[in-house]
Amino acid sequence: MRLLTEWLITLGLWLGRALSRLPRALRRPLAWGLGRLLFYLAGTRRRVAMTNLSLCCPSWSADQRRQVTKDHFVCYARAFFDRFEVWRADEQTVRRLVSVRHAHYFEAVKDRPTIVLAPHFLGLDAGGIRLQLDCRMVSMYSNQSSDVLNNFVLAGRSRFNEPVLLSRQDGIGRLVRLLKKGHTAYFLPDMDFGSRDAVFATFFNQPAATVTSVVRLAQLTGAAVCPMVTRMTDDGYEAQFYPAWFHSPDQDLQAAVQQMNDFIEQRVLEMPSQYLWTHRRFKTRPDGQASVYA
Repeated sequence: MRLLTEWLITLGLWLGRALSRLPRALRRPLAWGLGRLLFYLAGTRRRVAMTNLSLCCPSWSADQRRQVTKDHFVCYARAFFDRFEVWRADEQTVRRLVSVRHAHYFEAVKDRPTIVLAPHFLGLDAGGIRLQLDCRMVSMYSNQSSDVLNNFVLAGRSRFNEPVLLSRQDGIGRLVRLLKKGHTAYFLPDMDFGSRDAVFATFFNQPAATVTSVVRLAQLTGAAVCPMVTRMTDDGYEAQFYPAWFHSPDQDLQAAVQQMNDFIEQRVLEMPSQYLWTHRRFKTRPDGQASVYA
């Protein structure tokens, strides 16, 4: 069974590479069609997305939440096709495909340890590759269940400037050392990895298990936290930096984590269909609270 799964993944990756070579004008309708198909076929993920939207946006009508979910699947399919292009393109093409806004916020803190905060919008891989062109990066990743897929993802994310990719299972010790030596940490802070090293901070008025790694790293190393959000545009992607913030060693951990969630929430409202709603963001519940995904 595992061999069959790996073979199917290999076939899917080959197909993705082939389609990524089509002109973008042809890929867009393909992404729209695939996204609409996934909306109806990927029932589990559709239900997760609509549950998340019901929790986070209760004032929206059911039709509005359903439309955002449909649009999300289309964006997801487009990001899937675009990822193959970004992961094989040369430097000039990457710079043309992914524009950068407000880079002065990043430049202002570049001479000190810096954590680039990259929430889970669907363009984050494009933004990450673009950032590699300008600095040496270190980032953490979660191992995929498939060796073929894992190797493909690692190769795609290791294109320029010799980035260091660390498994989450390895801990953050080496990340701390590299951060102090001048690597820029590209950190994805808004996934539910359970209650370990996390606190419950509200996200759209819902208790969300939120990792404290960003705050603790900033307190330990004196790093600036400089957010970067990557948005899909009609012509490609736009990676936008925001003013950096700092976490003093004596800052309250709960308040610091809440600051991060509040920032992400504001960005989600600006482009709701591009946020990763298919992730079980509220999987870990406070004691005594039932699962929202049952």
